[in-house]
Amino acid sequence: QVQLVESGGGSVQPGGSLRLSCAASGNVFSVNAMDWYRQAPGKQRELVATITSGGSTNYADSVKGRFTIYRDNAKETVYLQMNSLKPDDTAVYLCVARLPLASYWGQGTQVTVSS
Repeated sequence: QVQLVESGGGSVQPGGSLRLSCAASGNVFSVNAMDWYRQAPGKQRELVATITSGGSTNYADSVKGRFTIYRDNAKETVYLQMNSLKPDDTAVYLCVARLPLASYWGQGTQVTVSS
């Protein structure tokens, strides 16, 4: 099993930046990839960014060029740097750890972009 704890959410004005953190513990050596999803009220859950165990990254078109996913292996933490935030980025952001036989989700952190 893997336990995930997200942090770093908050309220920010349009154009601002936030950095989300996802601290992992447990069977982290079996993790194949880490994802950030987001869930906004009335909208489908959206896969925002992925980083694989090999370091490859992938982004949703809606965040390309604005968001960066990266990790610190020593701290067993994955980050999502979010720049040039827009009101449409408002959502609960959730971290996911994908293992060969299961996926584990964090509890989520709220991001609100509003003037």
